[in-house]
Amino acid sequence: MKSIIIIAAVALSAAAPARSQALVDPNKVAPEYREAAEKRRAEQIRQRECAMKADLEKVLPRDRTVYLNHCLEALAAKQ
Repeated sequence: MKSIIIIAAVALSAAAPARSQALVDPNKVAPEYREAAEKRRAEQIRQRECAMKADLEKVLPRDRTVYLNHCLEALAAKQ
């Protein structure tokens, strides 16, 4: 039983932490896909801004999706 616990502990410590999606760099994609990459990067920036606002306002996890959707809609309405 101890060996199973030790193996599990080693496996958990060796696992890489989950990371958020990296921002798209339009300069690193083929020219024909650059416009789409620029749009995707702008969307990622908007999503990160809303996520930071949610963190600052300490939105509960159960309310976070609704908050983020409302924030993204508000940003889209401004443009």
